[in-house]
Amino acid sequence: MILLTKRNNEKFLLNYLQIQCIEMIPETKIVMMNHDYFLVCETIEEIIAKIAEYNAKVQDIHREISVEDRH
Repeated sequence: MILLTKRNNEKFLLNYLQIQCIEMIPETKIVMMNHDYFLVCETIEEIIAKIAEYNAKVQDIHREISVEDRH
């Protein structure tokens, strides 16, 4: 889940695994697999960075659990 900001400055969490595509219209429009969409304040680059950061955290947690399980 990544934290994003709607155009009205409301914060929300988004399951990025359900993103179908992201459009620039010129706002950032995130289209979900169920065809719902969100207009957000973040740029595509910021969204990609948030996804990468979240995935890195998940990998670190998995790595820590794997190492502890071996002992």
